[in-house]
Amino acid sequence: EAEPASEKGKAKKKKEKGVTFTREQAEQMEQAVRQLETVKDQFTRLAAEYDNYRKRTAKEKDSLYQDAKADTIREFLAVYDNLERACATEGDDDSPHKKGLVMIFHQYQETLKKLGVEEITALGQPFDPETMNAVMHVDDGRFGENEVAQVFQAGFRLGDRMVRHAIVQVAN
Repeated sequence: EAEPASEKGKAKKKKEKGVTFTREQAEQMEQAVRQLETVKDQFTRLAAEYDNYRKRTAKEKDSLYQDAKADTIREFLAVYDNLERACATEGDDDSPHKKGLVMIFHQYQETLKKLGVEEITALGQPFDPETMNAVMHVDDGRFGENEVAQVFQAGFRLGDRMVRHAIVQVAN
């Protein structure tokens, strides 16, 4: 019975032995630590480079999509112009054909709005070369200096991109 008690004492008195390394082993471990730090640095740089690549390609993809969207909308603006002219023609406003054209034109305008296309307000506004092309000049006392007197063709923007400049006549 005394033996188990002495075994317990031995277990408590057991000392951890210190590990000693040779100089060569210590140098190898230091070299391994340096290599690990180098690999960790390379990994961090590669991860950052990949993140930048991912963001850049997402931005390029969105830009390409927006360019294609603007180009497509630009092509459909000829239909807009024709509908606008058809609705502006003189004639019987109660005619079912005219009413149908006006309804189609309003539907077309709503579709453009849903796509994020906004018409540039030009008539009566100061001339803005960023959004308008002046094709005529008129001296008219009813308008102020560099004020748009007439809009020949509506201009449109998609977000911050110009889809088409407004073609206008500028007064004074």
